[in-house]
Amino acid sequence: MPKRLENLMETFEAELQAKFRGVLPEDTAWQAAQYSISDGGKRIRPRLLFATALACGADGRNALPLAVALEMVHTYSLIHDDLPCMDDDDLRRGKPSCHIMYGEATALLAGDALLTEAFAVIADSDLPGDTIADAVLCLAVAAGHNGMILGQVLDMAFEESDVDSAMLQRMNALKTGRLIIAAGNLGWLCGSRTKPFREAFLPFFHALGVLFQVADDILDVISTEEDLGKPIGSDAENSKTTWVSLMGVEKAKGLAKELYEKAQGYLRRIGDDTQYLSAILDTVGGKVI
Repeated sequence: MPKRLENLMETFEAELQAKFRGVLPEDTAWQAAQYSISDGGKRIRPRLLFATALACGADGRNALPLAVALEMVHTYSLIHDDLPCMDDDDLRRGKPSCHIMYGEATALLAGDALLTEAFAVIADSDLPGDTIADAVLCLAVAAGHNGMILGQVLDMAFEESDVDSAMLQRMNALKTGRLIIAAGNLGWLCGSRTKPFREAFLPFFHALGVLFQVADDILDVISTEEDLGKPIGSDAENSKTTWVSLMGVEKAKGLAKELYEKAQGYLRRIGDDTQYLSAILDTVGGKVI
């Protein structure tokens, strides 16, 4: 990964952990939140946010509060997704899930706390007022009842119904894709903010969002628990319709390659400084194409 982006990610990790300084001994919900958000995997969403900000002419440091807020919302969604009433997964990011360590009630509150704090982080930042307002709206819509939440609703509903590729793609676009697109939009808010530039990036993020889920579905079958950091085979165990169950591993790999090449094409058309986005695309698709 390019050095400039890695430097931003190091600063991001420090900013993120600073939000948990001085946590009270009795505040087990915030302790659980810190447990879940620490050692947080690839951090694809904040990386995308920074990469877009850099491509839009920003230095990236002004995007730090938005990246912290985005990762808080993402981690909240993972905590809730792992609960017994949802996917019932015991492992996340290579360690016991939040509810395994702290109990279901505390895990639920930890997710709630992260979701709420995310918007406080944005509101309390030094960003211009219009950027704060736009960022709050962007993240709220992406994570809300017509975004990520609806995607989760569909994911649960699809466990008991026949699903075709169009239905699966819609669910993926909501549950996974909305926060990925939000990462791009939040990065854009910190940079040029020109409408043509934003519209040029949107097809890339749409393709990347679907690729991310296709790759995740493939890795759930062909990877190991150690590499993936969460249980493998859980999709089949929970009777979930995935790209692999719908079309098989090889055809799913073919779809992943098609999406990867499409996303590459979108970046070439943009023609600006997209090396950071290209590196992230390689990270997402590299293991399955």
